[in-house]
Amino acid sequence: MNITSKGRYALRVMLDLAQNPDDAFVSLKTVADRQQISMKYLEAIVANLKKAELLESTRGKEGGYRLVKSPAEYTVEEILRSIEDNLAPVSCIKDGSIQCDRAAACQTIPMWKELDDITNAYLKTVTLEDLLTGEKWKSDSSAQS
Repeated sequence: MNITSKGRYALRVMLDLAQNPDDAFVSLKTVADRQQISMKYLEAIVANLKKAELLESTRGKEGGYRLVKSPAEYTVEEILRSIEDNLAPVSCIKDGSIQCDRAAACQTIPMWKELDDITNAYLKTVTLEDLLTGEKWKSDSSAQS
C-alpha cells in the first residue's frame, strides 16, 4: 500500500479541522496556511472529503469547512478511502476483491489478500481522535517498571 500525498494531506486537513474547538467553519485559506498545502491541491482534497460527506461547508464571510461528526466517529480507513483509489498492497486487489487474470495460478494471492484484510481492519480501528491524542500508541511506562 502506498498512501499518496493526497491521502496524507486529507488526514492533516481532518486533524486541523478537528482541533477547531468551537465547531466554527474554518476557511480553506486558514487550513492551507497552517498545513502549508497549496490552495489548488487543498480544494481537490476537500472536494473529495465533502463528496464523501465527511465535511460540510458554508459560503460567505464566516464561510469555510468543518467536520460533520466528532473526531471519535471518523476512522482513518474512511478518510483514506474518500481520497485514495486503492488501499490494497498490490494492484490485483481492489476494494477487497481479487481482480487478476492469473488469480487461479498465483500462489501469492492469498498472502496479499490477507495483508489487505489486516491493513483494512487496522485502519478501521484508528480514529481521528486517536491521532489527535496519540493515546493509542503511548506505552504504559508504569507496567514496565
